[in-house]
Amino acid sequence: MDRTLPKLVTIFGGSGFVGTHLVQILARQGYRIRVAVRRPDLAGKTRIFGNVGQVMPIQANLRNADSVRRAVEGADIVINLVGVGHEKGPQSFEAVHVQGAALVAQLAKQAGVSAFVHMSALGVDKAADVSLYAASKFRGEQAVLAAFPEAVVMRPGLIFGQGDGFFNLMGTLARMFPVMPLISGKTLFQPVFVGDVAEAFAQAAEGKVKTGRVYELGGPDVESHKALMERILREAGRKRPLVPFPSGLAKLGASILGILPTKPLVTGDQVELLGVDNVVSEEAIRDKRTLAAFGIVPTSMDAILPTYMWRFRRHGEFDRDDKSQSGGSVAA
Repeated sequence: MDRTLPKLVTIFGGSGFVGTHLVQILARQGYRIRVAVRRPDLAGKTRIFGNVGQVMPIQANLRNADSVRRAVEGADIVINLVGVGHEKGPQSFEAVHVQGAALVAQLAKQAGVSAFVHMSALGVDKAADVSLYAASKFRGEQAVLAAFPEAVVMRPGLIFGQGDGFFNLMGTLARMFPVMPLISGKTLFQPVFVGDVAEAFAQAAEGKVKTGRVYELGGPDVESHKALMERILREAGRKRPLVPFPSGLAKLGASILGILPTKPLVTGDQVELLGVDNVVSEEAIRDKRTLAAFGIVPTSMDAILPTYMWRFRRHGEFDRDDKSQSGGSVAA
């Protein structure tokens, strides 16, 4: 009788937005999964994605080498999804995106891990000169490939899907405020569905694409920031004027909000990022380093946003009729 255990995958940051989708895919494929997070007591929800004992949250901190070493010990595959949108205390861009990513890659290599997949972000190479976040992500990519040359680096664009950070936040603001700020209306974005991103990560983990490469993941639609905001207002059934907001003034406001103990709505660094196009490069398309490399047909925003943005309508699901979806009357 063959008693060989299924392969073991360690996913750093596996309880997050992309991570929870990825855990479900890999669990269905029979992998054993370690969800490596700073607070495993808060990651219990991931257990329900597999059979009893198949998914196990464990403690790991990218700033602690011993915890990372324990997390990768015995693993066949390691995936790093950890990232921070703003700096707070010891959770700096340098500590998490560069030093932390390098540490995971180094210890995974030493542990004899066969496959390593690392999440970066779309456009970080182009935005590195203006954004500390982008610069750290870009250096993190280089550190990972230096430590683990066979790694696969993924650069997803703005990710959408149930529970996303951007569209849900903008929908909430549209519901709360009489106007919507427009910081950089002409900047282009190429949002990508979280299900497509998770599927690409799963395929990369299984060795189905060329390694030692950087893949850029974008959806089928390229829209300006202004067009995205207009789309959000349509989906939320709200009439709100878009008020141009100079980037300098936005950065000043962000710096003031940054002194508050709560998570900031926007940071000065994010304002800088809004001024740089966030789309798949011509080089990636030419070299087949996109979702096409995984055989994935990108999912459109039209297919997904209506399934959860209805929450921001005045009457919720009762506003989900053909008239409202086609641009008819909307709530004030």
